[in-house]
Amino acid sequence: MVVSVVRPLQARCVLPAGAHLGEGPHWWAERSQLLWVDIESSRIGLFDPHSGDNSFIDVGCHVGCVVPTVHGDLLAATADGFLRVDSTSGERSLLHHPEAHCLDNRFNDGKCDPWGRLWAGTMHYEFATGAAALWRLDTNLQSRLMRSGVTISNGLAWSVDRRSLYFIDSPTLQVLRFALDEQGDPLDEGTVCVEIPAAWNCVPDGMTIDAEGMLWIALHDGSAVTRWDPGSGEQLATVEVPCSKVTSCCFGGANLDQLFITTARHQLAPDQLEQQPLAGGLFVAEVGVAGLPAHTFAG
Repeated sequence: MVVSVVRPLQARCVLPAGAHLGEGPHWWAERSQLLWVDIESSRIGLFDPHSGDNSFIDVGCHVGCVVPTVHGDLLAATADGFLRVDSTSGERSLLHHPEAHCLDNRFNDGKCDPWGRLWAGTMHYEFATGAAALWRLDTNLQSRLMRSGVTISNGLAWSVDRRSLYFIDSPTLQVLRFALDEQGDPLDEGTVCVEIPAAWNCVPDGMTIDAEGMLWIALHDGSAVTRWDPGSGEQLATVEVPCSKVTSCCFGGANLDQLFITTARHQLAPDQLEQQPLAGGLFVAEVGVAGLPAHTFAG
């Protein structure tokens, strides 16, 4: 159980999607839509918060994350590698698969950096320790290994001044901060800036950052999204979600002041599903702070 240090905020369900493994929310500002994925159902969701409508694109393989590109199509990191996806027709084309030799791995969470490059990490289907990696797909469509020995690559965020990268490898219960040079390349091996207490019996999953430089971390098995100060490591706020499997979050809406939250139904027993009927839904919370614009892939 997550212990709140302040009066907890509440999230409300805006789409009872029943996703098996909802993940990877990304606010597509040009279309006023929330992009998200249902990983194990192999589909990309496009949600319109104004109308409440949601449509799906079947990708044909497990899809860990999706971002828009400068060309108006989508870039997805999947079990089959990096794919371009037409958001209208659903047509797919393979760009590159840096782990084609790792048949038991798939891509998981990912996000574009301020320089327009996609960072996306992998995980082993059986959660083998150190079997995965963090990759970066550059705008020339070549991939670069950024970190090896990862177990479950998850949340990513960049500081407001673009001088720090934050990264989560879920089983470590830690957020690492990497110093960056002016081109956005890491200058060190990372230092721990936030640590989730082991007593909470949950792991950090997806993550986003707000305009004040504070991190919002989804807690898988924690029924919450929590706000942290990466400078002090202090927990600042808790958003309670009526589902245990909280997977990720991002800021969206016209003023970027709504926190969208994805959840999952996977690994829940029948009695747990009965107690959590909204598991796998999309949620939103009013948290009193705005986020930063999401970045688009520039390649």
